Amino acid sequence: MSEDGHAAPILTAHRAGLLGCRSCGRVWPQDRQTCDRCGADLVPPDRRGLQKVWAWWAAGLIMYVPANLFPMMRTQTFAGLQGSSEATILQGVVELMHYGNYDIAIIVFVASVVVPVAKFLAIAWLAMVAGRPATVEQAHTRLKIYEVVEFIGRWSMIDVFVVAILSALVQLGFVASIHPGPAAVSFALSVAFTMLSAQSFDPRLIWRGLPLRSRTATEGQD
Repeated sequence: MSEDGHAAPILTAHRAGLLGCRSCGRVWPQDRQTCDRCGADLVPPDRRGLQKVWAWWAAGLIMYVPANLFPMMRTQTFAGLQGSSEATILQGVVELMHYGNYDIAIIVFVASVVVPVAKFLAIAWLAMVAGRPATVEQAHTRLKIYEVVEFIGRWSMIDVFVVAILSALVQLGFVASIHPGPAAVSFALSVAFTMLSAQSFDPRLIWRGLPLRSRTATEGQD
């Protein structure tokens, strides 16, 4: 609390004249060029860096479209004499539910549809509000969303892992074989691009947008 009874503005590294290292988190004076702890270059946060975020985001979104339209997996029995089947992500979920595997179907649906779409929306929202004025509560909310996006990124390739494992195990020659479909590559690229988009986002922009004074404190001085 300040002397006039109002909430004092939060002290950020920027207001303290410090610059944080994105690699190890150590803070240094703003005139420092290199982090002595990890050797990384110290670069101040800049909204122009969001161009890279949007570029990777657009690439991931483009690859996500064929990942849902093309088959994720192709199955052949008796060298194709009894036909072959192809299944997209949603068709695979429906088949799993048809055979009673509701738990696996839910996991695949969440990891392949809900999580990617949520990541696209979250990254786009963070990129749009980055560097803009915000209260401390809003800044904490943005930071939590960014941490969630970073955390769930590693669990976004369940479909690709399942197809890879099945392709390695179910290779019975003439009897049956499973091969990855074109959607597997597109989905893997989409996940990789969205992860690069999230990693390109500078979370320091979240705190850079804080107002110098709270609205209550400003009204009290008027």
